[in-house]
Amino acid sequence: MTAATFAAVFVALFVAHQVADHWIQTDHQARTKGAPGWPSRIACAAHVATYTATALVALAVLRHTLDLPLTPGRVAAGLAVSAISHYLADRRTPLARLAALTGHAGFYALGTCRNGRDDKPCLGTGAYALDQSFHYAWLFVAALIIA
Repeated sequence: MTAATFAAVFVALFVAHQVADHWIQTDHQARTKGAPGWPSRIACAAHVATYTATALVALAVLRHTLDLPLTPGRVAAGLAVSAISHYLADRRTPLARLAALTGHAGFYALGTCRNGRDDKPCLGTGAYALDQSFHYAWLFVAALIIA
């Protein structure tokens, strides 16, 4: 593995993450994937499938454009790590529990609606910030595996 291959793979995964999470993901998936029950699990799995497909396309373009030495086994392993970690975070409860275990429950709750108030949630929440940083950490691991 070279540092350049790792850097190129990480950038490709990072860009694919941003595109898949904010452009490819449907409104239904975004609003449903963290709720209890099978319909929500299916919505989350559908999001993760398109997320992983987006990453695969980015890696394929990278491989063919820059002639990087990416092997199918490593790509599959890296994308599996990315997909599994993404699913766990997007189901919400595992990430909320991790935040609580690490003393970040208060930060996780920032920006959420207050009881008895007509607050509107936004992307600027603590949960969103922890979700994105969790994803980035696992993208780093996936890039190491792939490179």
